[in-house]
Amino acid sequence: MLNRLTRWLQAPPEAKASRAQSAVALYVAGRAVWTPRDYAALSREGFQKNAIVHRAVRLVSEAAASLPLMLKSEDRDLSAHPLLSLLSRPNARETGQRFLESLYGHLMVSGNAYVEAVSLEGAPHELYVLRPDRMRVVPDEDGWPGAYEYAVGTQTVRFAIRDDEACPPILHMTLFHPADDHYGLSPMEAAATALDIHNAAGAWNKALLDNAARPSGALVVGGATLTDAQFDRLKSELETNYQGAGNAGRPLLLEGGLDWRPLSLSPKDMDFVEAKAAAAREIALAFGVPPLLLGLPGDSTHANYAEANRAFYRQTVIPLVKRTAESLSHWLAPAFGEALRLEPDLDAIEALADERESLWRRVSAATFLSNDEKREAVGYGRNAGRKGKAR
Repeated sequence: MLNRLTRWLQAPPEAKASRAQSAVALYVAGRAVWTPRDYAALSREGFQKNAIVHRAVRLVSEAAASLPLMLKSEDRDLSAHPLLSLLSRPNARETGQRFLESLYGHLMVSGNAYVEAVSLEGAPHELYVLRPDRMRVVPDEDGWPGAYEYAVGTQTVRFAIRDDEACPPILHMTLFHPADDHYGLSPMEAAATALDIHNAAGAWNKALLDNAARPSGALVVGGATLTDAQFDRLKSELETNYQGAGNAGRPLLLEGGLDWRPLSLSPKDMDFVEAKAAAAREIALAFGVPPLLLGLPGDSTHANYAEANRAFYRQTVIPLVKRTAESLSHWLAPAFGEALRLEPDLDAIEALADERESLWRRVSAATFLSNDEKREAVGYGRNAGRKGKAR
């Protein structure tokens, strides 16, 4: 009894911490957590070889990167600030839009994006986007990322994460993954089945064209059995003289006893166009791109192109840019010693011009609002030093 009382008196005071995090720490502490998916295969089979994925990734990344970011501090818009200068020219080799396009592209392809900050005297001076397939997370004893290791060939660079740093050297952005504590889920991985179907249908059509765009057939030998030498000679002659698009329509010369019987396929078996279109729509759905913007037939979800474009910005681009701007400001603002936040400039989106015009018209007609209230209703701050009057 006395020993238990002594241990209770010597116990350290309780600290604020997640009760569930200790279980994560027990599971991953001291071990490197590798990305459980093949980024090289996703980028090769998807972005490099599939036109739908390539266009969807470029459409999202280019649209998001072209949306300007505004910097605000205590409801004030800052038009000139070192943080804005850093984002407009993150390093000597890239412009701001090129930097953000790489960031969004990696996020779409792998579900993860890493940004390195090169700091001088605690202030970031350069930003670099790092390849996700070369990065791994090293958890600490609590299960949180304690370091990041970037491997290129035989060389490995370790970025330690310290709590006393105003700006950590690595920003890790992820898309939501329900079954991973450290890495995000790529839209391409969610659409992997549709991607395989689309690629396989394209490969089948290519093979069909290479074989004169008609199904193969069978050589039937009547009443005799070919020797191995005869079989090899006949097979070699068919492959050399009759296979391929260059031999399309060439007459087949048969010896006595041989009969050619073509093997036909039903129209249902040959319906690869619809299969490719359905797979393409699933890929577009995973990336949040309306199929109409990708030129896919058979989609009647949107009345016209303008509605599809507005839905694309509202449902995909704007949420992505807001999340990214929030992450960048949360990461970089402490290094500048100010309460700063980045927000997308929605007025710069031409696709939403009709919505803005309708909003301004309704707000302007509201006689019960003051000028300042009208400015706040359309997303602008109050006029400093001036009281608005109702009119």
